[in-house]
Amino acid sequence: MSHKARVLVVDDEQSMREFLEIFFRGEGYDVTTAADVDSAMIAVDADDFDVVISDIQMPERSGLDLLHAVKETAPQTVVIMITAFATTETAITAMKQGAYDYVTKPFKVDELRLVVEKALEKRLLSAENQRLKSELRKETRRRQLVGNGRAMEQLYELVARVANTKTNVLVCGESGTGKELVARAIHDQSERRDQPFVAVNCGAIPENLLESELFGHVKGAFTGAVTNKAGLFETAHKGTLFLDEIGELPPTLQVKLLRVIQDKAVRRVGGTSDTLVDVRIIAATNRRLEEEVAASRFREDLYYRLNVIQIGLPPLRDRTEDIPLLVTHFLEKYALELGKPVAGFSEAAMERLLEYGFPGNVRELENMVERAVALSQGGPIGPESLPPAMLEPPVRGTAAKLPLEGANLDSLVNEFERGLLREALRQSRGVKKRAAQLLGISFRSFRYRLEKLGMEEAPDEED
Repeated sequence: MSHKARVLVVDDEQSMREFLEIFFRGEGYDVTTAADVDSAMIAVDADDFDVVISDIQMPERSGLDLLHAVKETAPQTVVIMITAFATTETAITAMKQGAYDYVTKPFKVDELRLVVEKALEKRLLSAENQRLKSELRKETRRRQLVGNGRAMEQLYELVARVANTKTNVLVCGESGTGKELVARAIHDQSERRDQPFVAVNCGAIPENLLESELFGHVKGAFTGAVTNKAGLFETAHKGTLFLDEIGELPPTLQVKLLRVIQDKAVRRVGGTSDTLVDVRIIAATNRRLEEEVAASRFREDLYYRLNVIQIGLPPLRDRTEDIPLLVTHFLEKYALELGKPVAGFSEAAMERLLEYGFPGNVRELENMVERAVALSQGGPIGPESLPPAMLEPPVRGTAAKLPLEGANLDSLVNEFERGLLREALRQSRGVKKRAAQLLGISFRSFRYRLEKLGMEEAPDEED
């Protein structure tokens, strides 16, 4: 099934069904026909239609029954009624109950053509308004890439080079480095800039809901599926779909994602037909996907489909020259949002920021600046407005002394590592994901180290 307009014709007269099918196919529409309301509802439950054209007078159940059912199952679908002159009062009643328009028999094909064209315009305008509202909400939360160091200059150059290609992109980097911002920059500089940019965090949605979120579902596909729902692939048609934390995608959905990339078509959960989609995929991960592939946790064929062009984002500790610029950017943002004029960071506070390792990267820095602006009472922001952990002197390396009798190096290293793990858990209040960030390692690596050192009994809350 393509994205040309889909029309469902419902009439108990075979000759009328055949005439309208031939006519609308000639107009370039994708046409389905049904002889009664029950057959029509089976079609509506199984697929999406832009327009339903139905006779009002039919045996057993009428066009009004169909109108009510369509409005309940697929409220965005436009319904046009066909009526004999003697039943125009019923047609007017149908319009009051949600029909878009009606035509009376005998009708001229030009009249019907015009009514359908206007109905499709209404449908498209409604969908576009919803998209623009969604984009506007996203725009208010949007940040932008900031930095003028060598690493960022190289990043800007690479983004500009890949933006107008059609290939998929894999953005890699630690949490908080701005992977979604890179994806948005690629989209905004591409030929798809006027089309949807749709983002989804694959690790934030339960597996049983993620499939429906990505691919959509039909009415009755599972408990709670009371209407047809388009998935994010369909929503992103002609635009860009950003799959954040792609390494968290469950194996069953990896298979389905691979099929969508290969066939350029999606099938809704519980559906029986495919919908062609034109979507550019930008995926992101803070994992080493090649290691996930080697461990058979991520499909190798999907990895190569996604990793056509890879963009690596440096952690903030490797581009400290950008910290003053980022601080200025966030100061302006939160001074405006919170309505608090600020005089910038003091030299002492800036020195603390430059010394800090930022395990949470740019996101952590932004949170610090927001906190500082919120606590500011006027004048330059001093160190006292920074988080308490930043006020502790940085840990420096010390020269180790080797006893004359020698020592067990592995035992000493393990004990040192055990102490760091305990301290990270203390600072993170037992939240392992946060503790892993404080140590600059992946959550999986953190769990492995706990198990290796016999510390797995530590609390396992997640933020």
